[in-house]
Amino acid sequence: MATIEDVAGVIGRGGHLAVVSTVRADGSIQSTVVTAGIAAHPVSGERVIAFTTAGRSAKLRFLRRRPQATIVFQSGYHWASADGAADLVGYDDPYPGVDGDGLRRLLREVFTAAGGAHDDWGAYDRAMAEQRRSAVLIRPARILAM
Repeated sequence: MATIEDVAGVIGRGGHLAVVSTVRADGSIQSTVVTAGIAAHPVSGERVIAFTTAGRSAKLRFLRRRPQATIVFQSGYHWASADGAADLVGYDDPYPGVDGDGLRRLLREVFTAAGGAHDDWGAYDRAMAEQRRSAVLIRPARILAM
């Protein structure tokens, strides 16, 4: 089985865009493109695959019901997929051990891990609060790569 280092290698070659798949209430698959990266889990410290999403997004609604996801990164003929449980940490998704300041720092860390940069972190923090953003932290149970 591949490792999170293989995922990092594909991200390094091809960038942070990925397809994430979740499960709808009827059991069908919902897939969407996200910007993601590898970050530290705010409580356990383990390396996770992370992205943020707006509080009203369909994927977040599906993840709240079934916190499991698969994410795939691709660069040319190289790819890596990871699936596992998804921890949700956000304005409407409180997580034990993460307070308001911890959420602010986590959202910044995930944004940076996904290749983002910002000149005004205060404005970024305000936008995250207005959008009721949540961080989605996928704890890989299985990773495949080629």
